Amino acid sequence: VQLQAFGGGLVQAGDSLKISCTESRRTFSNNGVGWFRRAPGKEREFVAAISWRGGVTLYADSVKGRFTISRDSAKNTVNLQMNSLKPEVTAVYYCAAARSSYGSRNFNDYKYWGQGTQVTVSS
Repeated sequence: VQLQAFGGGLVQAGDSLKISCTESRRTFSNNGVGWFRRAPGKEREFVAAISWRGGVTLYADSVKGRFTISRDSAKNTVNLQMNSLKPEVTAVYYCAAARSSYGSRNFNDYKYWGQGTQVTVSS
């Protein structure tokens, strides 16, 4: 299983950006999917997760109300809409497919990882 994250870029504080994760073989359609990020010099941290049908979502407290995770089954894509971006969210964002049908805050619960997409927010 190979996940691909894309859509990152350089934006200004206050802007919005949507990053997406896809998997060409449609094998993660039954799995929960999560987004994690790693900023320079920091540990990997959980951002958001969604269940296989999209009915259950989880968010880190730091992004609640500003980030929205969703999945488009027809396109086999999981999206992360990020609004009101702040410089402190600058990081490489990784998507991952969970071992179960539900997402989790624990990176150990994920089996497959994408290569990451860089999100940089300038002040």
